[in-house]
Amino acid sequence: MRENALRNILLPLGVTALFIAAWHYSIIYFKVPNYLVPTPWAVLLSLKQGLIGGVLWPDIWATTSALVLGYVAGCSMALVLATLVSEFQLLNRAIYPLVVAFQSVPKVALAPLIIVWFGFELQSKVVMVALICFFPCFVNAVVGFRSCNPNLIDLYRAFGASRMQILFSVKWPSALSTIFAGLEISIVLALLGAVVAELVASRRGLGHVIEASTVDFNVAMIFACVIVLAAIGVISTQLIMWLRRRIAFWDHQTTTTIVT
Repeated sequence: MRENALRNILLPLGVTALFIAAWHYSIIYFKVPNYLVPTPWAVLLSLKQGLIGGVLWPDIWATTSALVLGYVAGCSMALVLATLVSEFQLLNRAIYPLVVAFQSVPKVALAPLIIVWFGFELQSKVVMVALICFFPCFVNAVVGFRSCNPNLIDLYRAFGASRMQILFSVKWPSALSTIFAGLEISIVLALLGAVVAELVASRRGLGHVIEASTVDFNVAMIFACVIVLAAIGVISTQLIMWLRRRIAFWDHQTTTTIVT
């Protein structure tokens, strides 16, 4: 057990070390200028300036705030609507086609309109994140509710269970695995939505720093921001996976079924 855990830690670290070495020596061998590809040391210095020096922390907070608020809002609306759609056939016929049609609209194309409506501050980024992460969570939840065991539902009805009891005792536990699959997909897309909103128009956030660094040709800072964004994505995904293991503890599925 310990050997497997140690191997799972050492293998990614070894691959990372090889990648950094190849990166460093490729720059030296091919004589790549710093304004195109920075050295690992330059990126490390930018990370030090941003994290230890505190330059990036306000922007990290801005991006994380938009990520969390938009993710919670979008996924909450998706789960509520998916529950209603699965319970009422009329709502399913009326709403589901509209949701699918709206998903076909590129959210990046809506970004300027969202900026006009909600301004340049946190609200516009929250709306963008909520829109992007809504659909995967909604579709996975609907699939989960529809795939529950009909014989178990009939058994509950035979014993006089109410509609609410069947919903929370049968349908929700049966759908949790698929719901968490949607939540794992949505958290990655939520980070994408936050950065897109910041790139379009924002005064704060890691996307804003990337845009400003592009103008200044500060490629090392761009790499540093990308690394920070990757770390936020990994931490967020691991948090959702931890919640999945704690809440849906009966589910031993190791892979995520992606329904988008």
